[in-house]
Amino acid sequence: MTGKTAPPAKKPAPAVAKKKAVPPPKEETTPKEEAAPKEEAAPAPATEEPPAPEHPLEQPPVPRDESAPIPKEAGAEETPMPAEGSPAPPAEPPAPAPEPKVEKPKEEPPSCPLSLAVEEVSENSFTLTWKAPEQMGRAGLDGYVVEICKDGSSDWKAVNQEPFLSTRYTIPNLSSGDKIHVRVMAVSASGASVPATLEQPVLIREILQLPKIRMPRHLRETYIRRVGDAVNIMIPFQGKPQPEVTWTKGGQPLDTNRINIRNTARDTIFYIRQAQRGDSGKYELTVHINGAEDKATLDIQVVEPPGPPQNLKLVDVWGFNVALEWTPPADNGNSDIKGYRVQKSDKKSGKWFTVLERCTRTSCTISDLIIGNTYSFRVFSENICGLSDSAAVASGVACIEKTKTTYQPEKIPQRDMMEPPKFTQPLTDRATTRGYSTHLFCSVRGFPQPKIIWLKNQMEIREDPKYIALIDQGVCSLEIRKPGPFDGGVYTCKAVNPLGEASVDCRLDVKGEI
Repeated sequence: MTGKTAPPAKKPAPAVAKKKAVPPPKEETTPKEEAAPKEEAAPAPATEEPPAPEHPLEQPPVPRDESAPIPKEAGAEETPMPAEGSPAPPAEPPAPAPEPKVEKPKEEPPSCPLSLAVEEVSENSFTLTWKAPEQMGRAGLDGYVVEICKDGSSDWKAVNQEPFLSTRYTIPNLSSGDKIHVRVMAVSASGASVPATLEQPVLIREILQLPKIRMPRHLRETYIRRVGDAVNIMIPFQGKPQPEVTWTKGGQPLDTNRINIRNTARDTIFYIRQAQRGDSGKYELTVHINGAEDKATLDIQVVEPPGPPQNLKLVDVWGFNVALEWTPPADNGNSDIKGYRVQKSDKKSGKWFTVLERCTRTSCTISDLIIGNTYSFRVFSENICGLSDSAAVASGVACIEKTKTTYQPEKIPQRDMMEPPKFTQPLTDRATTRGYSTHLFCSVRGFPQPKIIWLKNQMEIREDPKYIALIDQGVCSLEIRKPGPFDGGVYTCKAVNPLGEASVDCRLDVKGEI
């Protein structure tokens, strides 16, 4: 190994004499090869680090000596590479390290702010309000930027130096009488959104009273009129100076040949001489002063009676019953069908009688028809205007024929009603005052009706005018007339019939006069 490395070490020697810059790289290569067998690697890195960068940096402008590495390549290919580009050895290890950077997809900026409007205007400022955009972006929202531009100019200027997060902003220091265009942009780390712009410029002048529509209560719901009726509506509003009034339908101006609009300083009148179904819809009323405005919606529904039901047919006839079916009318009169009215007519009288009103289904069953009669049926449809002008008549008739029936009385099993006496309400102890009549009550049941016997202190009370015993619907009563001290004691009511007997007791106390 040492014999083979010696010859290349001698060849660079003359090169050192000719050029001082060449030997340092050869000394760097030889210790690299001998580093494995020999332990003298400590001086080798010392020669590699300081001389390698210093010599090439001290002699960069030596282009004419480029011929020197050519003969060196014949002897050894490794020596010329570090000689020509001495900065190359430190650059070679990082060359494979850097990897191509993958470009991240650009994040989308936030969407446009919503509902930009003027809240207040004064003689030298105005206030804007808006709503946050629907999409904020991944980076989140940094804030908003408000820009203004005078009418007739295209020079937009930002009025806030840094983005802010509030959705309300007042632009001060404006000149009275100027017309200002305004736009608001949402800003994030990924960029700015499409600006939200007011359609009309804002006139800088003091508004004494903001526009406000006073919609009557009955017009806040759907306003319903019949075909041919006149529509005459007055809607008041407020605002100073006098606001401008605009009526539209579906975003389009109104047809002045059918609809007349008259505006005053305090109200607007909407008039149609003869309403038609085509006049139905939602009308938008806008009252605005410069950039401030107020809106209201008037919903008008012009209706008429519906058409008759369709495909009325007699489905079935059985016994005293008839089943009918039909389908809804082709024209509902521009209103929901509330129900159907079903009528019948018998052949003998020829008169129509209503059997069902406001039937909400498209089928029904008519009962309680008379045997031997022949019936016809018709159905009206009904909406908010009333019944249809004509009815759908069933093509067939229903004949209620007599049927032979045999009455078979229901066999009811006889029940044994015999029952021994039983008191359902017992006697209760009582206290009475001497000389004041009192009553004792109880109730008993049994079949056959039991005989009632009253006893006092186990002695039967017989025909004694002082006691009156009664029984009514099983309620037994004993009246003791003007009791004395000797009338107190235990009273017993005994009920007896052939099946048994029962009894109840109570105590009566007679107190002296107070």
